[in-house]
Amino acid sequence: MKAVIQRVSQASVTINENKVAEIQKGLLVLIGIEDADSIEDIQWLTAKIANLRIFGDENEVMNLSLKEVHGEMIVVSQFTLHALTKKGNRPSYIKASKPEIAIPLYETFVQQMEIELGKKVQTGEFGADMKVSLINDGPVTIIIDSKNKE
Repeated sequence: MKAVIQRVSQASVTINENKVAEIQKGLLVLIGIEDADSIEDIQWLTAKIANLRIFGDENEVMNLSLKEVHGEMIVVSQFTLHALTKKGNRPSYIKASKPEIAIPLYETFVQQMEIELGKKVQTGEFGADMKVSLINDGPVTIIIDSKNKE
């Protein structure tokens, strides 16, 4: 499971000109799921993201987590995170899970994230053509792969 975590001062998701998610200070998390992902990947990744110390403390040092700053979160599914680009110029998405595998894992990820944060997490819509808007604060962008826990 791959995640791109962006610290934002605001973010939103729009589908068919309807805003379906909107947050202020918090995290926009893009999630890519592959067939090898499991509940263990979800538990590890959600705990890691919820406790990631990437918000400024009173000295503006990145020392606080999303939980500590009471920030908000939007989670968006993104199969293109598993793009293979080694050969040619057209990415292959063969590693990305098909919806029958990815949707239950995505939903479980969101539920586990809500448990970790103790609050509702906003989402896009799996498989929809989404317009994601954000103001990346910092900018701070972190990439985490649950298959590379080193």
